[in-house]
Amino acid sequence: MKAWILLPIALLAGCSATTSYRDSCASQLDAAWQELDLAKAEGFAGTVSYSKAASLMTAAKTQQQFEAYRGCTNKSEKARFYIRESRAGR
Repeated sequence: MKAWILLPIALLAGCSATTSYRDSCASQLDAAWQELDLAKAEGFAGTVSYSKAASLMTAAKTQQQFEAYRGCTNKSEKARFYIRESRAGR
């Protein structure tokens, strides 16, 4: 009987965590795309770091579509790191 009471609570707790990562995924991915466009406009599209960032962002977008929001957030953050590296010439 107690399990039937605790199950909905556990499910709701999981949903709230998913929502926070969903928002983070979307905002990180949007920011990364904007930064990638700037890096391309500045002429850094040929760097290895730029290529790594573009690959990570493609993977992040795929994870977003499959509702793997935590992975999307992590990949978007890594992509933004590589974009900064690209713009720094590394």
